[in-house]
Amino acid sequence: MKNLNDEIKKKTKVRVKNPIQQILDENNHENVILYDDNNHPIEFEQIALIDYNNKLYAILIPVTPMQGVNEGEGVLFLIDEEKGDLSVVTNEKTIDGVLEIYQKLIEEDEDK
Repeated sequence: MKNLNDEIKKKTKVRVKNPIQQILDENNHENVILYDDNNHPIEFEQIALIDYNNKLYAILIPVTPMQGVNEGEGVLFLIDEEKGDLSVVTNEKTIDGVLEIYQKLIEEDEDK
């Protein structure tokens, strides 16, 4: 996954939102649009923003069908604010650690 392609921004007359700013905006309730390596848009629903080992991760569920991801499954992205980059996380230890924190947050919310 890449950030929004500059060429797409130039060709699009509609204001395109920066996906990282959108993800970090706690008041944002719109889906996030990312582009694959072939510049095809994929729409995601943001599920959670998790701080794990001093890094920031976003759990996003594709609304647009995505190859290799079953319906309802999430994709974990590492957010690099300095580079303005989102990258898919494939490291199982990291995925497990982030999901453990996410599960605890869900349980805490249910106890309220």
